[in-house]
Amino acid sequence: MRVFLTGATGFIGSRIVPELLAAGHQVLGLTRSDAGARALEAAGAQVHRGDLEQPDTLRAGADQADAVIHTAFDHDFSNFLANCEKDRRVIEAMGAALKGSNRPLLITSGTGMGSHDSGEPATEDMFNTNHPNPRAASELAGQTLLDAGVNVSVVRLPQVHDTVKQGLVSPYIDHARDKGIVAYVGDGLNRWPAAAVLDVAKLYALAIEHTTPGARFHAVTEEGIPARDIAEVIGAGLDLPVVSLTPEEAPAHFGWLAMFMALDMPASSARTRELLGWNPTGPGLIEDLKAMDYSKVATAG
Repeated sequence: MRVFLTGATGFIGSRIVPELLAAGHQVLGLTRSDAGARALEAAGAQVHRGDLEQPDTLRAGADQADAVIHTAFDHDFSNFLANCEKDRRVIEAMGAALKGSNRPLLITSGTGMGSHDSGEPATEDMFNTNHPNPRAASELAGQTLLDAGVNVSVVRLPQVHDTVKQGLVSPYIDHARDKGIVAYVGDGLNRWPAAAVLDVAKLYALAIEHTTPGARFHAVTEEGIPARDIAEVIGAGLDLPVVSLTPEEAPAHFGWLAMFMALDMPASSARTRELLGWNPTGPGLIEDLKAMDYSKVATAG
C-alpha cells in the first residue's frame, strides 16, 4: 500500500515510517518544512507538503494514498481545546477524500475515550462521550465519517515514552523544574497508562494492515502507573522535593495541567493484543524516567 502518514517527522510518526517500509509499504509523509522533507527522504519516504492549519493540504495527501495514518497533532497543551477542534477539521478533510472507497483512515485519540464510569480500565469497546478530555472531538469526527461509509478506525494513546519524551509527563517535568517542587494531587494513587514509543509504532503498522471499520485499538503496555510513583522518580531525577497538594490547591499550582493531574485513567489493551497479535516488549515508563538525562530541558509532545 501507499500510506499517507501525517506527523511523519514527529515523535511517533518518525518511528512508524521504518515499520511501514519494512512491511513493504510505500510512505508518503507529511511535512511543512525543508528539514522535515530531508528527514523523510533520508528515511526512504516520499514527501508531501502540508500543514494542519490548512486541512485541504492534508486532503490532497489522502487523495494520493491507498491508506491514511493520522498521528499529527498540535501539542501546545496550553491551547488544548482549540487544537482538538483543529484535529476534528483535519480528520473531516481527509475523510472527505476517502469517501466512496474502502481505503482505511486510521486516526489517533486518547485512551480516556474508552473510560468506564465505574472506574474500571478503559476498553476498546467503549466510547465515553462524557469524558472531560476534549480529545473526544477526534473520535466524534471519526464516528461521523464512519456513519457516512468511510473506513475509519482509531488508535488510542496513553503516555507514550522513551528516555526523552513521555507525553504529558514531559510538560509535567518542565513544570516541576520551574516550580521547584514535584507535586501530585491527594494520595497520588490515580493512574496513568503508558507504552514505549517503538511498541506504539509497531501497533500502528499492524493496525493499518488489519483494521476494520469502527475498530478501536489501545496502544497500552502498562494499564496504570500511580501518579505518586511518577512524581517520586521525577523528584529523584530533578533532586526536588515531592509534595502532595489538595484538589483545591491544584488549579493554582498546575495551571492548564490541572485538568489532567487528578484523573484516574487506567486502560486495558487485552482486546487489541488479541486482534492484532501485538506483543509489546519495550521498557516501562518508570524505567525510562529513571534513565532520563534530567540536565536537559524536557520537550512536550
